[in-house]
Amino acid sequence: MSNFSFKEIQGDLFVDSDENDALAHCISQDLRMGKGIALSFLKKYKGVDELKAQKKQVGQVAYLLRENRYIFYLITKSNVNDKPTEENFEKSLVDLRNLCEKLNVQGLSVPRLGTGLDGLKLEFVKDVINRVFTGCNIRITMYYL
Repeated sequence: MSNFSFKEIQGDLFVDSDENDALAHCISQDLRMGKGIALSFLKKYKGVDELKAQKKQVGQVAYLLRENRYIFYLITKSNVNDKPTEENFEKSLVDLRNLCEKLNVQGLSVPRLGTGLDGLKLEFVKDVINRVFTGCNIRITMYYL
């Protein structure tokens, strides 16, 4: 029995998300988080050396554990100035689903993944999230300001 749900709500990811939810956002493999929401994650959770040590590639997900909460970093492109391909974005979501299942994550809060500086279309992002996570026992909440 799948309990997958996906909703989008207006609010601040860092303020309004359920404290038990894992968080996720997109970054580049070079781990340069200098703009956008990635900069907010960097300031809040630090951990660049921990992420580097995981040696993750494009299409994979690195993560930190902070105050009993997983922070997932979807690696969707090689360099900070690149744009992710739809294929690499989807690969990173598949890896995220596998990690969520392995770590028994039941709630996931995300920004509008890949749509800001990365320029992916929101409808594409929502479609891929629904396709990848259908059949999974997870509640995903996407926040926008």
